[in-house]
Order: sequence, then structure tokens, then C-alpha cells
Amino acid sequence: MFTITINGNKQTYNNKVRLLDLIEDKDHNYFIALVNNRLRELHYTVDHDATVEFLDTTHSEAVFAYEASLRYLISMAFHKLYPKYDFKFNHSISRSVFCHITNLDKNDDLRQILTEIETEMKRLIAQDLPITRLEMDKDEAITFYEKHGYHDKIDVIRYRPEDTVHFYQCGNYINYMYALMVPSTGYLSDFKLRAYPPGFLIQYPRAETGGEIPNFEDAPIYGRTLREANRWAERIDAGTIAKINRKAEKDANEFVQINESRHNQMLAEIGRTVAKNRDDIRLIAIAGPSSSGKTTFSNRLRIELMTQGLKPVMISLDNYYLDRDAIEPDENGNIDLEHINTLDIDLFNQNMLDLIQGKEVDIPIFDFMEKKRSGYKKFRISEDNPIIIEGIHALNEQLTELIPQHQKYKIFISPQLQINIDHQNPISITNLRLLRRIVRDRKFRNAPASKTIGMWPSVRRGEFHWIYPHQEGADYIYNSSLAYELGVMKKYALDTLMEIPRDSEHFITANRLIKFLKYFKDVDDKYVPNNSLLREFIGGSCFEE
Repeated sequence: MFTITINGNKQTYNNKVRLLDLIEDKDHNYFIALVNNRLRELHYTVDHDATVEFLDTTHSEAVFAYEASLRYLISMAFHKLYPKYDFKFNHSISRSVFCHITNLDKNDDLRQILTEIETEMKRLIAQDLPITRLEMDKDEAITFYEKHGYHDKIDVIRYRPEDTVHFYQCGNYINYMYALMVPSTGYLSDFKLRAYPPGFLIQYPRAETGGEIPNFEDAPIYGRTLREANRWAERIDAGTIAKINRKAEKDANEFVQINESRHNQMLAEIGRTVAKNRDDIRLIAIAGPSSSGKTTFSNRLRIELMTQGLKPVMISLDNYYLDRDAIEPDENGNIDLEHINTLDIDLFNQNMLDLIQGKEVDIPIFDFMEKKRSGYKKFRISEDNPIIIEGIHALNEQLTELIPQHQKYKIFISPQLQINIDHQNPISITNLRLLRRIVRDRKFRNAPASKTIGMWPSVRRGEFHWIYPHQEGADYIYNSSLAYELGVMKKYALDTLMEIPRDSEHFITANRLIKFLKYFKDVDDKYVPNNSLLREFIGGSCFEE
């Protein structure tokens, strides 16, 4: 006899019971469940005392399962209708997934393909076919993959530390998406497909939009950067974990330097642009989401501009905070320190305008201990002193509205990692940034991973509100990812992630990160240059004060 608790209600059972049988869910509103704080698929059977929480798409973990299951369904439709096509999934613009049909012929009708794929998906959904979990040992799995031509999956399985491999079967179709799955195809009715040559975008419910599909917002500049990142990964043959591992095993130093050289090339490109337009560009604004490497990038850009004969100056937006008691709280009495209205926008605009016009200004000094302005310092620049500003609001026009557009050069920085476990399983860009933040917080603040994971949802809300709406206004998007970096960060991240106990609310996120980190081969820190952007997170940077 055992007791199951759901929403505070206790029920006693004598025989094991499936999670699916514990609730009435004819509309398929729930997709996975927490059983004693462990994620379980709804086919899971309980035979012990347990507290159960059913998760819908307002919960990020349910969204992960939904999105992975949707990729499975699309792969299944391709397998039946278009087995000749090779395709690859990548994270893309507007919080969607991009399905890239890699061998699409110029004479193929993409719209017709998409229509037929969507029709087949809806047919499978209407049949509500069960998706069941299987297990094979690694040798059996390799034989299966060889038989079906899944060579990209064979590559990565060799780096899997476990002796067994999980699969999911629906009808005669078998595949694995490295994630928990929904119980049946009928759960996947909420999606949108949008043609986006040479493939299509897949939109799905998101937790941050209340379980709804976000409105589509095209981002041609950001999308172009993602495509270039994907082409770069293909050019250096580093688009999957297995390929990255082979590079690290063959010559880790060479692989590191190839990636670092790419960063150098992008910095040089920016430097040449600014130098060529030195009579116009007077203010360089840098913004990007958390853990993008903004501090190191700003320092390296300053040096790059110096090689062009310029003498850049850096002005901190932090000094323009209003006194804490002058900030208006919100309707709940809380102060949002990320809100742009916490900055003295009028003073900043006037100071920047006066500096550009050659005037001497009084730059404020903010005392973070006292939470108020403590004084001013005199400041003047000359024509060869472009101003560099960096911060969450740097690309917001409201912050620099007095400065003419031709005098501003806006840079959006973010790690646009385009790496897959295999062709059907992309690695999340957001997870990369979270890992960077976890490693940095432990290294420099002695903060455990649980604390970083706990604050991450708040960080993400701020990014969606204050950063991403302005990325399309950037003059340059700097891809700060390094294909080798997960091999370096792995040893730092695993130690702190594995400290999180199973009963912690953050164990689920930690376990998800551990699951894909374990596939990477270690890369020794000694190969990482001291001016590398990665040093901002692992330590040893020449820019550390």
C-alpha cells in the first residue's frame, strides 16, 4: 500500500498505477509530471509514496518535452513522405526551431513539401498513436542506426558513457530525441509551420508566453547571423558533438586557435568599419544577453580600435543610475533595477551630445554602497576618442535619442552556437549561456549552481523585455560562441551541478545540463589564450583587475 499526493489531495493504492491514469485529461493539457521532484513521462508507473505534479506548457520542462516530441513527429512525417531528404534542426529566430532541408533541389516546391508534411502531421495527431520507450545496448543501437543510415547518431553514441541507449517507437518508426516525450501523437496539436527557405520554421507553445505560441517576429539580421554561424560550423567541420570531439582529440590547440581566429576576424572587421567612418561614428553601443562576454569584448574592441589609430574611451552606464530613493516603485511596491527608468536618461543623452560636440562635461559617480550619486568628474574627448558604452539598455534608442543615427554604431553580442548532438537534436543557445553563468558565478563569486539556476528565469524575463526587442537595430551582430568551449567548461560546470541534491527544485535543470555535457571530451585550459572571451568565465583573463 502506498500514497500518492496530487495538489494536496492524498489517495491510497494497492497496485502500481500509471501517471496517465491518475488524472482526467481528455484535452491533453499535461505533458510530463514531477514525481518526488523527478521528471517522468506520463507512461511512468508509480508503486511507492509520491508527490505528483502534472506540468503543462506554462512550465519550461513541459515545453522541452513538447518541442522534442514535435521534432520527432516531423521526422516521422519526413520518413514516410520524403525519405530522400536530409534535414537538420537548429534553434532559430522568433523562439522557433528551423528545419533545414539540406539537399533541397532548386526545382523542388518547398510550399508543396510543407503542405504535405503538415497534412501528415495532423493525420498522425488525429490517430493519437502511442509513443513508447525502448532500450537497447550500444552495440544493438549502432547496428540499428547503420541499417537505417543514421550515421550522425552513430558518431555521437560512441561518446555516450552509458552502456544502453533509449529509443522511442511510434508505429513502425523508431528514433531518439535526447529528451522526455509526450505519451502519444494526439498531444501535439498546437504548432505552426512557416516556409523559410531552404526549409521551414516550427513554432510551438512557450512557457514565457503563458503556454501560447508567440507571435511571429521576423529578424532578418539575427537570422542571417544564425545562418552564418551554421555555415561556419560546417566549414570547420564542427557542427556536431562528435565532430568537435574528434577535433579536440586530434589537435586541441589547433582547434582552439581556429575558433579564436574567427573572433579576431570579426573584431578586425568592426575595427575597419569604425576607422573608415571615424568622422561620423562617435558612439559605439554594445548590448547582449547575460553571459555573452560583453566585458571582454568591449576591452578587446578598445584595443582593436587603438590599432586603427583611434583612442577610444569607455563610459560606464552604471554611473548614471538614479539615487535609489528617486526611483518610482511599481504597482506592487517593487523596484525593477533593470528598468530603463532607473537611469538618468536625460543627463546621459545631454552628456553624450556635449562630449561629441567637444564640450567638457561633468560625468556622475555612483556609489553602490550608498545607492546614490556621490559626485562628478570632469571629462572631455577629442575627435579621435570614440565613446564605448556597454549595458542592457545600450541599444535602446531612448538612451541615445539626442545622438544622430550616423554618429552611432550599435553592436549586439550573443553566442550564436549552432551545434547539434545529431541532425535532429540541436543544443540550446540559452543552455550555453546558462552554463557560462554557472561557471563564472562559482569561479568569481563562489555562488553555487543552484543560486544561478534560481535567478535565471528572472534574467531571461529581463532579456526578452529590454534586450531582444532592440537586436534588429544593431549595425553588427557579434557571435561570441566558441565551438570548443563546452569541452573546457565541462569540468567546472559538472562539479557544481552535481552538488545539487535530488530534492532540490533546481535538480531538474542541473540534470538536463549534465546529460548533454557528458558527451563532450575535455579540452585543457592551457590552450585557451589569456585574452579569450572564454577567460571571462573560467578565469585567467589578461583583462581581470
